[in-house]
Amino acid sequence: MLIPEPVQRLIDAFSRLPGVGPKTASRLTFFLLRGDETLSVELAEALAGLKANTAYCQQCWNITTIGRTLCEICDHPRRDPAVICVVEEPLDVLALERTGGFEGHYHVLHGALSPIEGIGPEDIKIAELVERLSKTPAGEIIIATNPSMEGDATAMYLQQQLAGSGARITRLARGLPVGGDLEYADHNTLLRALAGRQEMEE
Repeated sequence: MLIPEPVQRLIDAFSRLPGVGPKTASRLTFFLLRGDETLSVELAEALAGLKANTAYCQQCWNITTIGRTLCEICDHPRRDPAVICVVEEPLDVLALERTGGFEGHYHVLHGALSPIEGIGPEDIKIAELVERLSKTPAGEIIIATNPSMEGDATAMYLQQQLAGSGARITRLARGLPVGGDLEYADHNTLLRALAGRQEMEE
């Protein structure tokens, strides 16, 4: 069956999104085609405004509204600027904020070191972090990169780069998830859980 060019264009556009295959792209396209026109218009307007109305915080490099120099977190008077949590992506900020347990500031790297993919220190926001700390020293830097080869490599590199900053350098604890069974845990998770064991409180 020949698909009209506007429909095929949208299918192709959806297919380029991460985690969206050709079938899902086709389903989304035909859903929009059959659905109320207001949904398509709202989606088009939201997509058009995505780049036009967003910018990066000039301190932490998280996403913010255009026209703002600092994001809401960096600009919040009750957040502790002496504690900086370093994450790979803006989505990681959202994940940590959902816990409600962190009241410091962030620094978003926008990636992780990956020599295989040609991503070096100059390709992510490491120099910006070093410069930020030279202007405003921190008491603690929490390295919260992902528990992957790239995340671990980035964490080790950051530790070396920030060694002379005078800040306490910490790493997010890793181990067994709550409700998980030992028999289903992978080798690395078990090793990290053993290495990170703690005293039992009375």
